[in-house]
Amino acid sequence: MILNKRLAFSAAGAVLFIVSEAACAVSLNIQVTDAAGLPLADTVVYAEALSAQSLQKPARSAEIEQKGRKFMPLVSVVQTGTDVSFPNNDTVRHHVYSFSPAKTFDIKLYSGVPGNPVLLDKAGTVVVGCNIHDQMVAYIHVVSTPFFAKTDAAGKARLTGLAAGNYKLKAWYYTAPATTSVPEQVIAITVADLSASFKINAKNGTLAN
Repeated sequence: MILNKRLAFSAAGAVLFIVSEAACAVSLNIQVTDAAGLPLADTVVYAEALSAQSLQKPARSAEIEQKGRKFMPLVSVVQTGTDVSFPNNDTVRHHVYSFSPAKTFDIKLYSGVPGNPVLLDKAGTVVVGCNIHDQMVAYIHVVSTPFFAKTDAAGKARLTGLAAGNYKLKAWYYTAPATTSVPEQVIAITVADLSASFKINAKNGTLAN
């Protein structure tokens, strides 16, 4: 039996719509658009289970490359407990650091691969910079759930492996002020092929006025 249900939520300049379409869900397809209705890339979306689950272990490691005096990728999302390395593939040395509450670290001037990765063991946003090249910046959103993804150039993302139950579905965009609440909605996953969409008050790389 097909079940159609629509939920709407508005907070901090964002609107969330949920549409469930069929029974026995294991995945969630998400579309994110900006203030003008255009696809919004590099938005982190994630679902937090509201009941006890046996959570998957995080990936052993992640990597943020330095190339062309830029961090690549600009935006990353990882689960708590992930080691992140910062290989320098430039011809100049970099001094990588963060003063973020979620993780503070300081990797002095180096080339190649630094000796030790950085363990991200606390949920939150880690803003990474270079003490030599001020224009370099990267954003790592650390989540305590294995159900996460980042939107592509078409503003689309897909969460997989969701068991039946209640979840908070959230979206985070890297230009949002730290004091801005993350848009969220409690959803009950009891059916398959769920779809969701966020409309966020932002433009690619900036907040909308």
